[in-house]
Order: sequence, then structure tokens, then C-alpha cells
Amino acid sequence: MTAGGLHDFQQGFARALSAPASPADPSACDWAPGLAGQAAFAVYRNTVVKGCIDALEANFPAVLKLVGRDWFRATAALHVAQSPPRDPRLLLYGEDFPAFLRDFPAAANLPYLPAVATLDCAWTDCHAGADAPVLEAAALAALGPAAMGDLPLTPHPAARWLWTADIPACSLWSRNRFSSAADPDLHDIVWQGEGCLLTRPSEAVEWCTLGVGGCALLDACAAGVTLAEAAAAALDAQPDCDLAGLLALLVAQGAFTGL
Repeated sequence: MTAGGLHDFQQGFARALSAPASPADPSACDWAPGLAGQAAFAVYRNTVVKGCIDALEANFPAVLKLVGRDWFRATAALHVAQSPPRDPRLLLYGEDFPAFLRDFPAAANLPYLPAVATLDCAWTDCHAGADAPVLEAAALAALGPAAMGDLPLTPHPAARWLWTADIPACSLWSRNRFSSAADPDLHDIVWQGEGCLLTRPSEAVEWCTLGVGGCALLDACAAGVTLAEAAAAALDAQPDCDLAGLLALLVAQGAFTGL
């Protein structure tokens, strides 16, 4: 089989797994309808779909706990049919799932679900993110205030953060993801905007709540501006932001890579 023929076979096989090909499908290979109609292939397809659903269930534990297993797996099956994996590493599968939930009619009465799914996804991204040295507080303090202000701080490649203006996404996510209770107590959560920062300063993912000023500062740092300009962005977003305390928190959490 030529390289082009092998590629066509692989692409046709993948399409037949996600959606059975039909003779009316102009993208279908000549052999695809016959293959997809075989009972053994149907068993294989079901096994692949189940594996994808299992991966989503493992990758989105907070969403799973919020909606229940039956609802989750039925919804995940629809997502798998629409967006099959593009990477063989199923640990990374689900990057489109938050957007799918945002447009999913059955989740219209669960406005917090896409944000919680985004944080589940961010945890995976943080866990699998690239390794890099972490900025140490002593190295930053040794620069002095003037030099520090002119310095662009680079977010650590494993760091992820999210601000949700009207939803306490961090509280909803953390209580459902990390609580051992089958039904975590959510009644005392204040329904207001929240930010969340996820970092991996060593081997384990860590997280903390973050104000809008902190998220704005990290957004600015990711854009490559100086620390002084990032601080101004933080104050624009949150005028009462404690910049010294915020910077100390971000450095302690390992949000920046080394100088």
C-alpha cells in the first residue's frame, strides 16, 4: 500500500468509526460502507466510543459530580460523535467539551457548567504542561523595585487561570472535584464572580482563588508587557487590589517561570 493509500485508509477508517459511511457520502471510501456494516466493526466502534466516554468521565470529574453519571455519559456520547479525539493521548481529550456544553440545549439551565468544565480542562492542561524553572521570591526581590517594574514576568507554561464574572466557578469546581462526599455542600457559596489559578510548581497541581485583578495581571504578563504595565492592568480591573500581596501570592504559587 502506498503512503497516500495508507493515509486514505486511516482517514476512512476513522470516519467510519465516528459515523458510519454511506454510499451517498462523497468523502466515503469505496470499502467504508461495507466495513461499517459488519457486526464485528460495530462492536469495535462501540468499544472505541466507550473508551472516549470513559476518558471524558475521568477528565471532567467536577462536571460528572454536578450532573450525575447517567446525564454525563449520555451527553458525552453526543460530544464524542461530534468531536472525536484528535490526539491518541486520551488524557488530553475534551478540549472542546466546555464549548460543547455552552451550546448544548439540555445544559441551558446549568449556566455554571461550561466554566466548571473549563477548570477541569485547565487542571489537565496544568498537569500535562511543560516543565520549566519556577521564579523564586528571592530572585525577584534581589532586583529592587525599579528594575522589577521594568521586567516582563512570564507565566509558567503549566499555569492556567480563569475569571468568571457572574459565577463562583472556582468554588463549584473545587468542592465537586476534591470533595470525597457524593453530594458536597454548596449552600454557603456566595454567588459572585470568582477567579481561579492552577499551577504546578513541583509535581502536583495546586490551585487557589484569585481576584479579577490577579487574572488581569496574568493576562497582561502573558501578553509580554512589563510588570509595571501588568500592575496597572490589575488596578484598572480591581482598583482596591493589593499589588504587593497579589505578587507575593502569585510567586508563592509558582505562577511565573524563572528570570
